[in-house]
Amino acid sequence: METFHLPDVGEGLTEAELVEWRVKPGDVIAVNDTIADIETAKSVVELPSPFAGTVGELLVNEGDTVDVGSPILTVAQAGSAPADEPALSSADGGATPEAPADASDSAVLVGYGSGAEAKTRRTPKSHETVVQSSVGVVAKPPVRKLARDLDVALSEVTGTGPAGEVTRDDVLKHAEQASVFRNLSTPAWPTERERTIPAPPASTDPRYEAVPVKGVRKATANAMVGSAYTAPHVSVWTDVDATRTMEFVARLKKQPQFADIRVSPLLVYARAVLWAVQRTPEINSAWIEKDGGAEIQVRNYVNLGIAAATPRGLIVPNIKDAHDLSIRELALALQNLTVTARDGRTRPEDMSGGTITITNIGVFGMDAATPILNPGEAGIIAMGAIRQKPWVVDGEVRPAWVTTVSGSFDHRIVDGDKISRFVADVAAVLEEPALLLD
Repeated sequence: METFHLPDVGEGLTEAELVEWRVKPGDVIAVNDTIADIETAKSVVELPSPFAGTVGELLVNEGDTVDVGSPILTVAQAGSAPADEPALSSADGGATPEAPADASDSAVLVGYGSGAEAKTRRTPKSHETVVQSSVGVVAKPPVRKLARDLDVALSEVTGTGPAGEVTRDDVLKHAEQASVFRNLSTPAWPTERERTIPAPPASTDPRYEAVPVKGVRKATANAMVGSAYTAPHVSVWTDVDATRTMEFVARLKKQPQFADIRVSPLLVYARAVLWAVQRTPEINSAWIEKDGGAEIQVRNYVNLGIAAATPRGLIVPNIKDAHDLSIRELALALQNLTVTARDGRTRPEDMSGGTITITNIGVFGMDAATPILNPGEAGIIAMGAIRQKPWVVDGEVRPAWVTTVSGSFDHRIVDGDKISRFVADVAAVLEEPALLLD
């Protein structure tokens, strides 16, 4: 019997949450079969098995936070027998058991619910289609994860994919999730009890709810506290007429080379940030503590971070070497980044090494912000909503598409003149995208 210990899946991982078991005791697995989904500080990853054989005991529960190196599962390797029963040979009329085909999202695992038999299953490779439940719903693992996050019952979703499988868009449509920030429903208040003097929070008091701080929320909290109390933030903003940006985006959408790519004002915004960084490279720097002092590290490349709101929380994947991409390549990279993040498939390495970040608060209807810097970066730009407003041009009031460019910067690295120049450059491109042709 072999014991599988939680490995470090990269980036110096010290712990991870076991999100979902993909196997149950008695399942037969091969090397590299996925045995569980685990959530690291920033992403959900599939955990492959290094052993082939029969699953013995699941040593941790779903939802548990496990230290790297801790035992999580036992496997009776092929050719060996479990401790409590003899091996079956062909002479005994025995045969190698096969994994059950049935699967269920409401599995009863070790330590969960009643003692009913678990319904989890051996999971095929990620590119295979997965049968989701006893009623025959078909979907892929990222779609199942999205459905759980949005509290959508897959059995109630009509699949529109090839062979009738449920797609990501099917789940979002069913949930009436027009955007990542719209509430699906308004929950009822907990049962009202007689109120006198408020009691302190207690596990038995229905007026309070304890939410464990772990996973993405824990990582975000630690990073934001560290950044806020280490780097002296300074924030600036300016309004800009983005009418020509909207016209430019409309023209790009009609171009054949963009037929299969989503084009939005974020594309112009990203190009504007890259152009502005080239003109004020200090914005793309990091403050590096040294023995007895510090140095400013100016990067001659841009890994452009895009803050993404996902059902799991805020993550900031980045586009590597974004400064080298054509406008079409950048549009495709933004599309892939967004889809991957919302499907929960962002890899840990995609969220490391960022040099400057854009946070698109406009999708939430917000105009401006004073965001907190990502650790190790000197600038974060907030993209506000683009709205039609009255705008004065040559003494006349005209309708215009107006937005606000805002952001926060590390005042140890950049002074007010460079900050103002950088924000003005971003605004200038939004006002006149033709500057990108320079």
